[in-house]
Amino acid sequence: MARIKVSVERVGGCCNLPVMVGDCFYLDGSRLSVPDGKFVCMWALQSMMPVFPILGVQDQLAPGHWVHAVRHFTCPDPKGQVVFRLERLADDSD
Repeated sequence: MARIKVSVERVGGCCNLPVMVGDCFYLDGSRLSVPDGKFVCMWALQSMMPVFPILGVQDQLAPGHWVHAVRHFTCPDPKGQVVFRLERLADDSD
């Protein structure tokens, strides 16, 4: 499965966590890695989780599959207006 980097690209409101532009975390299979002193909002994470397994194997899917167009994800909290960038980095076998 590919390594996925999730980074904060924009904060348009007031995030309760708070997160800042540039904050990130990594998903390696089922392992979540968060830099020391940083946090991941469980509500934002929970809303992204259904996409991670599909994003991780997107190279095995048809070129027209919707996951190829997924680049951003918005936090479900309308007050925070946090936009995350989802990046597929590399397979763990690389």
